[in-house]
Amino acid sequence: MNILLSFGPFILFAVLMRFGDVLFALIAAAALSGLLIARERRRGKSVKILEAGTVVLFGGLAIFTALTRFDWTILEARLAVDLGLFAIVLGSILVRRPFTLQFAREEVPREYWINPQFIATNYKISAVWAAAFAVLVLADVVMAFFPAIPLWIGIVVTVLALTGAIWFTRWYPQQVRKRLAPPSREVPSGVA
Repeated sequence: MNILLSFGPFILFAVLMRFGDVLFALIAAAALSGLLIARERRRGKSVKILEAGTVVLFGGLAIFTALTRFDWTILEARLAVDLGLFAIVLGSILVRRPFTLQFAREEVPREYWINPQFIATNYKISAVWAAAFAVLVLADVVMAFFPAIPLWIGIVVTVLALTGAIWFTRWYPQQVRKRLAPPSREVPSGVA
């Protein structure tokens, strides 16, 4: 599965919570997470750390909200979800299974899977995502607890952090491939 598709439940949550029912948004995001896992299993693929963590995160927050009847503000709910996402990504690095590695292995031939450069590349990409989610958490804290700061600043910071992580995820592997590729031997013009 495409790594960006795995973030679908977070996008769904962000859209649905704007309608004011955080519990419904949490349940819907947990359900979508479960459907994505079922889809991957049906295709014979493994459950990924990000997907499993997403089900636990949204499911756990939904159960907590239903049992306690906690009345989340939109910014508090967003902070809880972004903090959970940060924990999932950072946790994957700390347990030495960077979350991007599972996605990369679906696109790279098996003979590269144990290559130290391949593994290091995934650590770097996962670390960039962890940094982006740390920025999201900080932006959420500012938006939730410092009302004097305009909301648009937090939104712009969030968009820039996510855009940067997406860009890096696409750009960095290409740079590594270029660096590792054998030098091409150019044939001088006029030589056949």
